[in-house]
Amino acid sequence: MLRVAVVGSGPSGVYTAQSLVQQDSEVLVDVLDRLPCPYGLVRYGVAPDHEKIKSLQQNLRTVLEHERVRFLGGVRVGADGVPVERLRELYHAVVYCVGAATDRRLGIPGEDLPGSWSATEFVAWYSAHPDAVADGWLSGARAAVVIGVGNVAVDVTRILARGAAELSPTDMPQAALSALSASEVTDIHMVGRRGPSQARFTTKELRELGGLPDTDLVVDEAELALDPAYADPSALPAAQRRNIEVLRGWAAAPPRGLRRRIRPRFFLRPVELLADGGRVCAVRFERTAPDGHGQVTGTGRYEEVEAQLVLRSVGYRGVPLEGLPFDAERGTVPHLAGRVLRRGAVAPGEYVAGWIKRGPTGVIGTNRPCAKETVTSLLEDAPALVRPEPAGDPLPWLRAAGAEPVGWAGWLAIERAEAELGASLGRSVVKLPDWASLRAAAGPAEIGAQDTQSQRP
Repeated sequence: MLRVAVVGSGPSGVYTAQSLVQQDSEVLVDVLDRLPCPYGLVRYGVAPDHEKIKSLQQNLRTVLEHERVRFLGGVRVGADGVPVERLRELYHAVVYCVGAATDRRLGIPGEDLPGSWSATEFVAWYSAHPDAVADGWLSGARAAVVIGVGNVAVDVTRILARGAAELSPTDMPQAALSALSASEVTDIHMVGRRGPSQARFTTKELRELGGLPDTDLVVDEAELALDPAYADPSALPAAQRRNIEVLRGWAAAPPRGLRRRIRPRFFLRPVELLADGGRVCAVRFERTAPDGHGQVTGTGRYEEVEAQLVLRSVGYRGVPLEGLPFDAERGTVPHLAGRVLRRGAVAPGEYVAGWIKRGPTGVIGTNRPCAKETVTSLLEDAPALVRPEPAGDPLPWLRAAGAEPVGWAGWLAIERAEAELGASLGRSVVKLPDWASLRAAAGPAEIGAQDTQSQRP
């Protein structure tokens, strides 16, 4: 009988567990996560006003409640946690689904000024991630610049423009709701270094900006026209063609003089963040131009855009996990069809899936075939992986290694506490925002009866 540890309970980890129990009728799977809460970026990365996408949690929940799958939250792997080598001794196989935990940097002067943040940090704050910076995001901010034109950039732009009435029904933590409700930000620039035909946002996300109450969309058609595909977008893929159509419509519409303004900008490359009084006050951009090969080149013309808040959204990046090999250039773990490679050779019993395997690409659903490929490799290797040891339940050994696992019963207790908090505030569910409150809600680090899975040998 095969025992597998899946490290990470986001979509890639849960889809890996699902594929394992579907393809092997006896495999036992422990899904480990350093947080006491499951679902990864579906809980902590999807914008709180995107209820349809967040409802995917119900599908992931079904997998984690499977009789041969066990959720063990609060288990850190690697540095300051259970060593990779020890985990490999406790399970026949380990699949690492740890995502891409940090963001790419701009590498320009002033990037670390107060008021300059990554979109990843901003999303963590309004999503109640327990590692998030507590406050001060919007202090003194009148104008914001979001650098990037992907869906995350659109998300943070939209959240900055939403009012209390729209955000209150979400599960956003109370402190973030209060800060955003009191925000004095009136101008939000969302800026890309290339043209609208190369933007990474989806049309659905883009259109949502046009439906925000009390918000004008201000688009300069002359800037759009710098894109060679703008005049005749018929040769573009359908998604890019629709994006240009949406932007063209906004450019043609006269401003209505509403309270807030969202300004999609293109062909501008950030070169420096400027300071006033020790914090960011503006972004200096260089105008770019298409180079005829899908990239852009600088023109030597510059423009400064006022901003007391700057959010960079230029992509995610994987980080090394102590004990695993790491390709620093790609930000991934070297692998062959999901099998971890150590110095070019397959490492028996070690696997990867998700962004740490392929890089931060694709949508949530992309993780299904990625996980299936890895599980296929693992099950092909299974005859060589099963051995007399490990014997018995790994749980006591995880505790001996310093882990304090939070089982499914603990997670259900957190859910109840968040529902109770929401009711006390006159809202629906409201997320608990910090480690202390999550741990207190989960209760003692004990594994309940439904978590021990006593049917395991």
